[in-house]
Amino acid sequence: MQNILTIAIIVLAVLLILAVAVQPSKNSSSANITGSTQALGGRRKARGFEAAMDRVIRVLGLVFMIVALILAKLAV
Repeated sequence: MQNILTIAIIVLAVLLILAVAVQPSKNSSSANITGSTQALGGRRKARGFEAAMDRVIRVLGLVFMIVALILAKLAV
């Protein structure tokens, strides 16, 4: 059981890293340099691919935390 969960947490970690790497940037780097007011105050609602990636990252993070807690409980 513990071996399966260890493999699962490794796979989840790799998937989480890939999902974060693929996620599109929220703002441009030029807005960071110029201090654009839209970047400071205007939060746009994520749509399409951004929204899907946001959901995927949240679900992967939650499952990762649950598996980590189960592994910690089994180790005691």
